Amino acid sequence: MALASPIRTASVVALAALVVCLAVPAAAAGNKTGQVTVFWGRNKDEGTLREACDSGLYTMVIMSFLDVYGQGRYHLDLSGHPLAGIGADIKHCQYKGVPVSLSVGGFGSGYSLPSEQAAFDLFDHLWNAYFGGRKPGVRRPFGDAWLDGVDLFLERGTAADRYDVLALELAKHNIRGGPGKPLHLTATPRCAFPPAGYLKRAVDTGIFERVHVRIYDDPDCEAYWHLRWDEWTAAYPATRFYVGMTASEMTHGWVHPKNVYYDAAPWAQRADNYGGFMIWDRYYDKLSNYTSIVKYYA
Repeated sequence: MALASPIRTASVVALAALVVCLAVPAAAAGNKTGQVTVFWGRNKDEGTLREACDSGLYTMVIMSFLDVYGQGRYHLDLSGHPLAGIGADIKHCQYKGVPVSLSVGGFGSGYSLPSEQAAFDLFDHLWNAYFGGRKPGVRRPFGDAWLDGVDLFLERGTAADRYDVLALELAKHNIRGGPGKPLHLTATPRCAFPPAGYLKRAVDTGIFERVHVRIYDDPDCEAYWHLRWDEWTAAYPATRFYVGMTASEMTHGWVHPKNVYYDAAPWAQRADNYGGFMIWDRYYDKLSNYTSIVKYYA
């Protein structure tokens, strides 16, 4: 019988001790929501979408990414996850009360939205391929599953990009109280404020339900994220803001759970429009069990 590594055993014991220690009620912030969003789709080894929803850790899952659009071509990159079965997983998550959104953009260079018409075309593709529409010639990769929202994860862009037009078109279909269902409109920017003009113009519409401010993987943000957080939350009081954190200790800007408890959560929760945490991503979270600790502070 194989013996457990002493190092791994010690790590597990230390992690358990940390959970017990930090789970004890203290003078943590009082504006908690319990909301935790996670990104899924960046590594085939992270497990299925259904498994993520069944973990009980997350209140929303964002699939990533639709990483090519704007030139008449569209490409969905889920890192090798087989599309067969994802539609059923989406419905399963929704049945459990976990909405599932789709993020557009990402870290590649294959996307742009250089005109109003390009924005209309992207909306048309999204609506007919992933939401309530149907159109001849438009493939629905998840069958009749109807997603819950669209997220903007924009690592590149120009002043010509019209994400504001896309947001307004999506908002027209944010049906409340009638046939259909709400469409959650979110954005996941780096923490720099003000954001790049192409994103600022979109968020300035005032129709974004939530913004996930990434406080990791950005040297300028690591030291000044508290100031940037206050600027974001003050500028858009009608939008809910989520603290975007990485679950990977190897990523710059990783926040130790102890510092989430004593610093990140209390500071963020001072804002009346605090929304919760955003975790990048399911793969790293599955390896580190990060959310299993910090979710209690959200």
